[in-house]
Order: sequence, then C-alpha cells, then structure tokens
Amino acid sequence: MAAAAAIRPYDVLLVEDDVADAMLIQDALSERGARNLTQVPDGVAALDYLRDPDNARPDLIVLDLNMPRMNGREFLAVVKEDPALRTIPVVVLTTSAAPDDVSGAYSHHANAYVTKPVNLEEFEAAVRSIDTFYLDVAVKPPKE
Repeated sequence: MAAAAAIRPYDVLLVEDDVADAMLIQDALSERGARNLTQVPDGVAALDYLRDPDNARPDLIVLDLNMPRMNGREFLAVVKEDPALRTIPVVVLTTSAAPDDVSGAYSHHANAYVTKPVNLEEFEAAVRSIDTFYLDVAVKPPKE
C-alpha cells in the first residue's frame, strides 16, 4: 500500500548566509516535492522568524555554523533551551568537520551533523538524504 500523500507542504527554515549554498539547497529540496523553504542569513534573523507568531513553525531547521551576527553554535544553544522551539529538529549542514564543532553541535542537542561535500552531486545527495529522513521517514511532534 502506498504511503498517503502529504496533507500540506513541509516547512523548512534554512539558516545560511552563503547565497550559492542556499540556492543549491533550495534546488535539491524542490526536487523532492512540496517544500516551503524560508532562508535567513544568520541566527538573529532565524530567531526573529521563529518568534514571529505569523510565521509557520518549521518542520525542520537546516543550520550553517559559520555566519555573521549570531553564528550557528549560538543559535543552536538558544533554540534548544527554549521550550517552545526545542522540539524542532535541527540539522547542522556546514563546511567544518572539526571535532570541536561536531561535538559542540551535539552537546547543544543538534539532531544531526552533516559536513557539506565539495562535489555538487554529493552536496545535493546530502541535502536530499536529510530531507528524506527528517521530512519523510522520522515521526514529527504535532504542530502547536
């Protein structure tokens, strides 16, 4: 029996300051079907978006670590301490493979850590695998 079609598009918040990477991520997600992707350039803008009651609560946050104003590490710490936001899955997608960055992200309760591949096809495959797991396979908490 085929899985039931999604009732609504999934909402993804992309916290990424690199315009080229953001476009690649958006392209990879759009191939997967109905996705509402909102892109913001840093953690300050992401928190503003998340705390605005007029915005849809994202089903997934895809987070870069290295950004201006509020970086991904700081953003992750704030989100995972906030009872209203902490249940949103956060996947770190970044160029850094430094052990301190990986362990730091997990210590702040990142749901996954993915290093951005340099190769375009591998980059798109990594984004699609995040999307498949978090939006199609994993059971999500109910929207509030």
